[in-house]
Amino acid sequence: MNGDGVERQLNIHLDPAHLAGVYSNFANISFSDYEFTVTFARIDHEVEEGDVPGVVVSRVNLSPRFMKELLDAMSDSWSKWTTTQGIKNLPETPGTPDR
Repeated sequence: MNGDGVERQLNIHLDPAHLAGVYSNFANISFSDYEFTVTFARIDHEVEEGDVPGVVVSRVNLSPRFMKELLDAMSDSWSKWTTTQGIKNLPETPGTPDR
């Protein structure tokens, strides 16, 4: 809701080229007095020696306020996901039919 008590809906456009998203298995976070920068990369962990190769797949700059909101949303989602996984992985009790 905005200050007038009127509810507003987000109307976000997703370019079809970005629909599939990108895969990342590494993230680096840096910051200044004004913003946070989250750099996502895909790293090849199978390399045995030398430098570990990787490629940046996305970089996102965020205000400190939005970074806090993102952390809260991620924490909430993580909590919900771990609860769901815990329920899925409960041991079967004797006499309970298989699902």
